[in-house]
Amino acid sequence: MGSTMSAKEKVETLISKAISEGRNKLLEHEAYEVLHHYGFPAPKYGLAKTVDEAVKISEEIGYPVVLKIVSPDIVHKSDVGGVKLNLNSREEVVKAFNEILRNVSINAPKARVAGILIQEMIPSALEVIVGATRDPTFGPVLLFGLGGIFVEVLKDVSFRIAPLTRYDAESMLTEIKAAKILDGYRGMPPRDKEAVVDILLKLSKLMEDQELISDVDLNPVMLFEVGKGAKIADVRILIKA
Repeated sequence: MGSTMSAKEKVETLISKAISEGRNKLLEHEAYEVLHHYGFPAPKYGLAKTVDEAVKISEEIGYPVVLKIVSPDIVHKSDVGGVKLNLNSREEVVKAFNEILRNVSINAPKARVAGILIQEMIPSALEVIVGATRDPTFGPVLLFGLGGIFVEVLKDVSFRIAPLTRYDAESMLTEIKAAKILDGYRGMPPRDKEAVVDILLKLSKLMEDQELISDVDLNPVMLFEVGKGAKIADVRILIKA
């Protein structure tokens, strides 16, 4: 039956599993699986439970890679030494894998560990944020903004109620105060706005399909030059347990 299941059904199965385990959040590899089922530009990834698996997955993905601890009990992975970036060889992966497990055993000794996520290292680009939340009155509401200081300090974001049309998504990009940056500003290249429109439309579809998803946070999304697309570098998906 597995091969005949639709993307919607596969994601429903993932969510049901999390709820059965008493979780209100998908683990990172589960969240990336959701993105892959819905066609988002997500990175290559794999979950490793042993150092040999970590090396195998890293070599299948291709260096450089990122390693992140996967645990339902750890919110801020960096705070417990659970993230290693820009690893370029088998030796570096082995060292990072063992260091992460050691750091977590010291800094979060009671945390349950599902494994270590191996993920392709995404090149730096303009960081944007795309998100969604399920409002009790309006239903799914989508958000777009530039990343970093623009969203954290300036709160420079635009909102729309799902379902989104292409016109809605395109309008969201023009409504932020820093919209000129997307078109290229002071020597910076114009960015692939079509890639963001595509992400917004897919997120609208995901929120419409999956009523048990309460929040999605795609942050950061690395937005490359025109014609080169975007890649989601980190994802958080909350569910109604």
